[in-house]
Amino acid sequence: MQNFRKILFVSHGTVDESDGLMQALSTARVSGATLAILVVCPHLPEEFTEYEGVYGDGLVARAGQSLQKARELLKMNASPEPVEIQLDAGDNPAQRIIRRVLADDYDLVVKNVEGPTRRKGFKALDMELLRKCPCPVWLSRPIEHPREEVRVVVAVDPEYKQPSAYDLGIRLLRLSRALADGCNGILHVVSCWDYDVDEYLRHNYPINISDEELDRALEKAGAAHRAKLDALIHASGIEGPMEVHHAIARPDSFIPYLIEEKQLDILVMGTVARTGIPGFIMGNTAENILQRLTCSLLALKPSDYKTPVKPLS
Repeated sequence: MQNFRKILFVSHGTVDESDGLMQALSTARVSGATLAILVVCPHLPEEFTEYEGVYGDGLVARAGQSLQKARELLKMNASPEPVEIQLDAGDNPAQRIIRRVLADDYDLVVKNVEGPTRRKGFKALDMELLRKCPCPVWLSRPIEHPREEVRVVVAVDPEYKQPSAYDLGIRLLRLSRALADGCNGILHVVSCWDYDVDEYLRHNYPINISDEELDRALEKAGAAHRAKLDALIHASGIEGPMEVHHAIARPDSFIPYLIEEKQLDILVMGTVARTGIPGFIMGNTAENILQRLTCSLLALKPSDYKTPVKPLS
């Protein structure tokens, strides 16, 4: 697995967050990483400032209860590693989380998805972290399968144009392979391709191209894309059981469909920077995929990504 050293779990301290903490604890255990919990909350209005102490202590205590429950579910009660729980009250929680990542050099952020866990997509705080957090972000939904049956899928695009995109593909494959090895052992790899001109040429009667010619061209394009995908998988050096889903389809339709059809639990996915627009790292396709997801998400950014959030001086 990617050598995570410091993991930050983001809590609100208001509900049971043991599902996400189980994923954070498991990842910390496998990686040999430290884990800390940051409870983010709004400031109390002025008329309630006398309750600040009780307010903060209660949120921290609730986070501690979720941590204890997660440890019990993972059977980690014997000499557990200490986990520091801190409170951070104020406005703009995403920026405060990112500044904590920058200040303390965390290399993975884990949190439960905002709102109802069974709803599709992600709400504002989660989307801002996906867009602007410099380190990988793991957004957790409850996983009903036992750990040895958890199913991992990685989405990769072998049509890279920049070295950072190639590097991202390698990182995605290696990290997802490590996750799958710790679960049911089978890694699902999904990659979509298209041949946009097919529909325009096949039904454009003034152009005299036979269906047989177009079929050959379509087959050639698909084979070329699959060869690039196989080369990327080979370059990553990963081994073990794999199911490759290579489809001529729109990724924002096919990937959510595949996840529901195969009952996949964790999607590992990359995001690609838009040149010249700092902080806006996702194009329309990635945004559309995210808003249709019903599983947990582990999102990585290109290694050359720079967050627009400035650290506190």
